[in-house]
Amino acid sequence: MNATPDFRFDGRVAIVTGAGRGLGRAHARMLAARGARVVVNDLGGTKEGQGSDAGPANDVAAEITAAGGVAVADTSNVGREDGCHALVETAIRAFGRVDIVVNNAGISRFATFPEADAENLERTLDVHVRGTWHTTRAAWPHMIKQGYGRVVTTTSTGMFGLPDNLAYATAKGALIGFTRSLAVAAAPHGILVNCIAPNAVTRPSTAAAKPNITTAPQDPARVRAMQTDLVSPMVAYLAHEDCVVNGEILVAGGHRFARWFLGVTPGYCSPSEGTPTVEEIARHWGEINDQAGYYVPENLHDWASRFLGHLGG
Repeated sequence: MNATPDFRFDGRVAIVTGAGRGLGRAHARMLAARGARVVVNDLGGTKEGQGSDAGPANDVAAEITAAGGVAVADTSNVGREDGCHALVETAIRAFGRVDIVVNNAGISRFATFPEADAENLERTLDVHVRGTWHTTRAAWPHMIKQGYGRVVTTTSTGMFGLPDNLAYATAKGALIGFTRSLAVAAAPHGILVNCIAPNAVTRPSTAAAKPNITTAPQDPARVRAMQTDLVSPMVAYLAHEDCVVNGEILVAGGHRFARWFLGVTPGYCSPSEGTPTVEEIARHWGEINDQAGYYVPENLHDWASRFLGHLGG
């Protein structure tokens, strides 16, 4: 193994939100170990988003510094627009630029529907969606000016169905739309935007009311495989200048790395004469759902040209 990793971040400045614990801490430490100057952001609240504590951010920044890296702590609240701008200002003041934004911060308020009320939804959206939106937007002019940037957003496999944490799954779904759309606008400016779906045990992924990998008896090897630092290599790749993908969703954790994509079946085309009926859809339900020959649209235009291709013109 080479003493010096090939994928270095020397001269790059990275912001990592929610970096005081868990996944964010692992991401910040890996980027710093490979030469990035890191802004360690964490409000230091509970996993439900309550309270604040400067300790976690300061502790991780101190860990990085003690290991020979360069980092500053930031305790801005990314659940507020002014906090997101203050965070980016910290990076500019400390290091003069922003090259990488890893939007990792999140909270989790377990609740089913309809018990998941307006406050549950809004507090969750504030951190996950608005925090990602406003932090990226605050960093955007700096990336546009330098003609370079890497943005990593964080979704969740909870998108496959998470009934006991509905607001969390809803927020994570929104971030897929954000990533895919921003990626199209970003590419001409030398900026790439991708999404990570981590598979690891963190504070937001656990609930005191139900057994989970941290509380139920488990194979020690499986517990080790769910550690947060096993996700960070994919985040580091997406944050690197040699990254070759844009607008993609990558899954990482447990020693496995994979692509998660949005596919569309060829479907069924009704005759051009007349109006389709409900009965016609029912008769062709198998063809509509047949996955053979599915395609993965690159963007909205690509999907539209394929979906409406049978109309000609």
